[in-house]
Amino acid sequence: MRNAWKEFKNFAMGGNMIDLAIGIIIGLAFAAVVQSLADDLVGGLIGAIVGKPDLSALTWKIGKGEIGYGSFLTALLNFLIIAAALFGIVKLLMRTGMGNFRAQGSRECPYCREFVAVDAVRCKWCTSKLRAYIDEDEGAEERVD
Repeated sequence: MRNAWKEFKNFAMGGNMIDLAIGIIIGLAFAAVVQSLADDLVGGLIGAIVGKPDLSALTWKIGKGEIGYGSFLTALLNFLIIAAALFGIVKLLMRTGMGNFRAQGSRECPYCREFVAVDAVRCKWCTSKLRAYIDEDEGAEERVD
């Protein structure tokens, strides 16, 4: 019993579990900020320019049935606003050097088709030598070693 408790404690307090919990908490807080940016600032600006940005009242009548496509358009518009706001925030963080988003990505090995870190110079699966990437102001450029 003591051994099981020790294993559980190591599992629950392990680095990956704590990292995951912190990531989820920060992600939720960040999502609230992005949602507020999209709803309050961008949505308010759109509402001031073209009227209320809620299209949920739009419907299409077919016979006795009714298709409410306005709700879908509102959800699509909200998604596009949030995606654009998130894109802008990430670009700003990358420009100021506060985010290392490239190192967290992956790319496909051209030889074995497995995914490896974007800055890897050798595939961890098939050990093939890969082309390295160097950072430039306009993004990553390929460099042959």
